[in-house]
Formats: sequence, structure tokens, C-alpha cells
Amino acid sequence: MIRTALAATALGFSMLGTVPALAKTITVETGENAQERLQEALILAEPGDVVALGEGRFDLTDGLSLDVNEVTVRGAGMDKSVLSFAGQLGAGEGLLVTSDDVVLRDFAVEDSKGDGIKSKGADRIVYHAIRVEWTGGPKASNGAYGIYPVEASDILVQDSIVRGASDAGIYVGQSKNIIVRRNTAIENVAGIEIENSHDAEVTENLVTENTGGILVFDLPNLPQMDGHNVLVARNAIINNNTGNFAPEGNIVASVPAGTGVMVMANRNVHVTDNAIINNGTANVMVVAYTEKFDDPKYDPTPRNVYVADNIHGRSGFAPDFEGGVQLAAAFGGALPAIIYDGLGSGMIVSDAVPVLGLGLTKAGQPVSEAQPSLYESAEGEATPLQPVVLPAAMEERLK
Repeated sequence: MIRTALAATALGFSMLGTVPALAKTITVETGENAQERLQEALILAEPGDVVALGEGRFDLTDGLSLDVNEVTVRGAGMDKSVLSFAGQLGAGEGLLVTSDDVVLRDFAVEDSKGDGIKSKGADRIVYHAIRVEWTGGPKASNGAYGIYPVEASDILVQDSIVRGASDAGIYVGQSKNIIVRRNTAIENVAGIEIENSHDAEVTENLVTENTGGILVFDLPNLPQMDGHNVLVARNAIINNNTGNFAPEGNIVASVPAGTGVMVMANRNVHVTDNAIINNGTANVMVVAYTEKFDDPKYDPTPRNVYVADNIHGRSGFAPDFEGGVQLAAAFGGALPAIIYDGLGSGMIVSDAVPVLGLGLTKAGQPVSEAQPSLYESAEGEATPLQPVVLPAAMEERLK
């Protein structure tokens, strides 16, 4: 009996050795040496830990990084815990995440020299109630991206606010299985951009006072291409007429001010049940990629784009592209709400508004060569989209 009890005790200690330490909360307050203390907490955190940010402003001089899986970084609220990079010496991100199963929630990032928050290769990441802002207003010197997950699977961005990005406020690139919902994107070049990604839902967002509201792009010469299966639904896309302030050479530098939704070179995109109002160039543009490229696998044209059941307000009253003013004059002073360049295949429109077909015959052809006419929708039914389903554990970590 004694031998058996000793054996059981030894087995118990052996099993304890295989159980990870209990998750803990590491609290970091504002004050002196905030940079060192916060970065140390992110380095020392273990899977399951919470790094809790105190209330107030953290004055930081360098970017932060997190490369530990299953860590939550939680503030006291997007207006209460503020990571300020106004004094940042380098040009990198405010926060860079390269680990999986991370939750970022309830804090703000302000005035980073580069991107606000970037996550790269970080699967199953959650951005919840985050604010990223450049407080000096729209400027080319602002960081390119606000919330910037890239090259990952299972991404949730929700209930967040992004303002002032010189490229895209919320950008998801080269990724799969994406939900972007209930966010506010204001005074960015692009409010929300889905690029070279598969299976995305962009829903219930307020997108206003950007250059372009929501962009769905596919570009050549990237590790993941053939962007497809994107739902843009139940968004308010209003008054996106801010002048384009992207640095010269950026792909979004060519986006006309006054663009509500732009679909470029993507396939199976549904733009449905949105309120798209007061966008000076067009409420919806469906176009091909116009730059030269040398990627033989790339198709520069839009395919299977479905535009239906949207509420359209005033649009086309200030077209911001070469030849646009002359085109508007031919249509009584304002362009139709939807513009289609005529390339690609399978655009289906059931909105009760005119559609301007430009009648272009090849990608890259200038608008000056357009043969404009009112476009009659191609017949057929839209290719169905399957709902994006994220792993249940992602929602559980928010509780």
C-alpha cells in the first residue's frame, strides 16, 4: 500500500511537470520608462497571458513587437489606453505581431511613423475595439496602414476606428477567411481595402470622408493572387470625397476622390444592401488593372461582379479622373452612380440606377478612348458566396 501511494504521488508530480503554468495578467502602467516596461512585458508573456495596459498615455520612442502565441493585449478602452508614437525615432510600425492566436483589444495607437498595427503571418488574430489615428489629419507623411493584417488565415477586425492612413485605414492582404465588421474608417485614402485575398466579408461598417470608401483589388506579382469571394454588404459608404493624399507611386494614389466602392481585377464579388451616398466620382466602379505587368498568371479584369439591392444617393457630380468632367457634361452634368469599364465578364447589376459603360476593349486603355453608353446588365445569376466561418475559439477569447 505504501509503495502504491508513493508511486501515485510520483506520477502526480510527473504530470504536474507537463501542465503549463497558469495564465497570468501582466499590468503595465503609464509613466517613466514605459517603452522598456511594455516591450519587456510583451517579451516575457507566455501563452495564455494578458498584457493589460493601464489608463492614460504611453509616450513611446520606438516600435513594439509581439511574437508569443495566445497572448491578449488589452487596454482600458480605445480612448483610455493610448500608445502614442509621436516621439517615435524609427520609421517602423507602432506594433508588429508575428504570432498566432493573438487578441488586440480596447486601446489606441496614435501617430506612428509607419503602419499603426501590422500583423504578418499571424493566424486567428482578433482586432477588437482598437483605434488607430494620425491626429494631424490627412497627410502624405502619415503611416500607410492603420490596421494591417497580411499573409494570414482567420482574421477578425471589428468595432474599431481608423483615421488618417495615407494608404488604407483597414487593409487585409494576401489572406484567407476574413471578417471586417462594424468599424468606422474616416479620412483615409482608402477606408477599407481587401487585396489579393480569398473569402472575405466586409459588413456593417461606416466608411466616410475617405478618398475611396471600400476597395477590392487583385494585383500581379504577389505570393497570393486570384482574389475572389468577397462580400461587401450592409455598409454605409457616404461622402468619400477627400482629395487623394497618398505618396506618389502607391497603387492607391490612382484612386479617384469621390469613389464609394471600387472593384478591380477581382472575381466573384458581391456588393449588396449598402447605402452608397454622395460620392463625387461614382458610387460603384468596376474596372480592370491599368498598369503594365509581366505576370503570365495574372488576369487584370474583373469577373463575376454582382451589384444589387443597394440604396444610391447623389453621385458622379465631381468626377476625379481624366476626361471625367467631359463625360459628366454628356450625361447632363453628373455621371451615373455605377461605372463599368466594359472589360472582364459577368457583371450583373440589379440596382435601379443607370450604369455607365465605358466600352473599353483592353486593360490600360485611356478613358479618352472610351465609347460610353448606358450599360445593360449581363444576364445570369450571381455565383453564390459561402458564409465566412471563423474558429469558435476566436470569439471565445473575447469573453
